[in-house]
Amino acid sequence: MLTVQPHALLDLHVLLTTFPRRLDEIASQPQLVDLLSLDAAAPMQSDDRVRKAVRDLLRHGGFKPTGRSKPASEYLLRTAEDGSLSTINVAVDACNAVSLHSGLPISVIDLDRAEEPFRVAIAEEGASYVFNPSGQAIDLGGLLCLFDNQGPCANGVKDSQRTKTSAETRRTLSLIWGSQQLPGRAGEAMAWYQELLAGHGASLASVLG
Repeated sequence: MLTVQPHALLDLHVLLTTFPRRLDEIASQPQLVDLLSLDAAAPMQSDDRVRKAVRDLLRHGGFKPTGRSKPASEYLLRTAEDGSLSTINVAVDACNAVSLHSGLPISVIDLDRAEEPFRVAIAEEGASYVFNPSGQAIDLGGLLCLFDNQGPCANGVKDSQRTKTSAETRRTLSLIWGSQQLPGRAGEAMAWYQELLAGHGASLASVLG
């Protein structure tokens, strides 16, 4: 299902999730929504060491993870500090909660909007995709990405609009972009992530990690 290009820093963990109903029919539990706050009691906490390791990971192929292209986990931190990190759906809420507190970027795509085979590799110069409904695009050159049969569709900065979850989503593929500089952290984040999803009735299968 997934091949991974050799990478000196990547500690990738991948999860296949099947939800019992469409996402618009599953409400995020209050305990999960509470985790979208920086003040929440969480089993993991991020710090400057984690943020540096994540930036080193994304920078390894030549990408510059700064400004509007900073890691998704840093974007979540800023949004949470503003008090504007809100619930979207259970798949994204679980992803955001674990990413916020672990400091690791996490991608989640709708499996039924993507096409196998999947691979993880560094995007070539000139590669890009649209990442939001308004049509804004991100330059992916040098960035570690998930590719499906149509091209790049997710990474640790911004996921593609093409494969994002929707109200109808039933199956997702999640990638925790961990770093070898943070031994065991991605595995700890994945265990917590699985716990949150299982608590909402999801069936889980580890693909990698």
